[in-house]
Amino acid sequence: MSPVVSMSKVRLAFPGTQALDGADFEIEPGEIRSLLGENGAGKSTLMKVLAGAEHPDEGEIRVDGEVVAHQTPRNARELGIAMVFQEMSLAPNLTVAENITLGRPPASYGVVSWNGVRERAAEALEQLNVGVPLDALARTLTIAQQQMVEIAKAVAGDLKVLILDEPTSALTETETQELFTLIRRLSARGIAVVYISHNLEEIFVVCDSVTVMRDGRTIATHRTAETDVDRLIGEMVGRVLSDMMPKESIPRGEVVLDVRDLVVDGKDVPVSFRAHRGEVLGFAGLLGAGRTALMRCLVGDIPRTSGTVELHGRPLDPRRPGDAIRRGLGYLSDDRRASGIVGGLSVRENIGMACLSLNARYGVMKSLQERRLAVTTAERLRIVTNGVEKKVGELSGGNQQKVVLGKWMAAGVEVLILDEPTRGIDVGAKAEVYQLVNDLAREGKAVILVSSYLPEVLGMSDRVLVMRAGSIVGEYDREDATSESVMYDATGQAKPEEFTRVTGYVDSLLAGPAPGTPRGPEAPQTSGDPGTPAAPVPARPTGTPEDRP
Repeated sequence: MSPVVSMSKVRLAFPGTQALDGADFEIEPGEIRSLLGENGAGKSTLMKVLAGAEHPDEGEIRVDGEVVAHQTPRNARELGIAMVFQEMSLAPNLTVAENITLGRPPASYGVVSWNGVRERAAEALEQLNVGVPLDALARTLTIAQQQMVEIAKAVAGDLKVLILDEPTSALTETETQELFTLIRRLSARGIAVVYISHNLEEIFVVCDSVTVMRDGRTIATHRTAETDVDRLIGEMVGRVLSDMMPKESIPRGEVVLDVRDLVVDGKDVPVSFRAHRGEVLGFAGLLGAGRTALMRCLVGDIPRTSGTVELHGRPLDPRRPGDAIRRGLGYLSDDRRASGIVGGLSVRENIGMACLSLNARYGVMKSLQERRLAVTTAERLRIVTNGVEKKVGELSGGNQQKVVLGKWMAAGVEVLILDEPTRGIDVGAKAEVYQLVNDLAREGKAVILVSSYLPEVLGMSDRVLVMRAGSIVGEYDREDATSESVMYDATGQAKPEEFTRVTGYVDSLLAGPAPGTPRGPEAPQTSGDPGTPAAPVPARPTGTPEDRP
């Protein structure tokens, strides 16, 4: 079968950066292709070139065998190419129907046909089997619904290629499975789907093939049934999976944080636990288990109903996060964009944000001291930037996360809560974050690691606490924690067939590679709707697109 899109020797340079350096890419009708690589590898840039959002310096683009002389967003849509970006682009105060037909509404003699708008939007949603109210304002929709509307907007025409950039980064397990079902439905109609994701497990579930990029170049393309996670990571960053979580054995010190019978406002169950110096204390559980609410309560972002918290043996009852910071308790939130960084400020300003009292006199910043602190921190964390005055919003996701970590390290906190610290960053940046966790523990800090990614919790924690419905329902030392016991506690239901699927995959990650054994197709997700076990996702059919049912 001839490719619907073919790109060859594409080059594109930004000031100081060679974003694309002779990249090649092609995809056949109905194929679901993953585009994989670290942040900065060129994945999104290459697809933006295809969608007309960026203009290459060199290279050739062919659609249905015909050379495209000058690609623009309008021209790309006319050719049947649409891209759903990671950041939603819906007009928030327009309705679903208006968003779906935005830019090309049905009209007669220059007058918009509002009946036609509704009919075209309804037809697009019906094709996707998506039930979203036509008259609902976009700002009232959930993230998953907004994404479905974005896709409906793309298919409201003659769609040939759909590009999805990190489509599941903000979705629950149930929403992710609904998206996978939708992708397969589009594939069955002959629409090619390009799937950009940092989630290595997902690509084996939903994709036919995978193309790996590094440093703006195309490194390799494989059928997913013929490769495995270790090979892909090796092609991306030169590491094997067993080296990703190098947990160090560090002697545990005295209790630093003592939480007793703490009841979070709006909950009705008490929580108790202790965190020690030099310890990485992991919190596992499904989405909605109450982990993030508990952490926000500890730092004063959510009030408590009752209970006591002691930090270094002294009562801690913060009314706001600033009170907790002054006492030595830091919180890296699960949403760095919303509450971790200020994208419009520089690396220097973001790193110094949590220790303003150390860098100011009479309310005036000591800029030289702040700059030295930022430079030292950036060098220690290997933040890739051309200077500490660069805006954080212009950095890659992994480097933004390192800036947030640097902020807390510069503040000298004794207890650091890391809530989903590797969400949305590439595998290379994840390995660096894990090493920083080791460094913090070695320095005698207490690290609380909250993660929905089970291999991360089991691989990096000295102890694991499991939460369900706001309660701590299980506690395990590192040597006793198994994927099966954690999943049983997290779900509260015995589902042997699901445990076999989930725990077998997780245990294979922690044990290291088994020569010649592909692991990808059995990858599960451990997050899901509150209180609901993660349901298995059917494995992706093998074979060429035309062979699939």
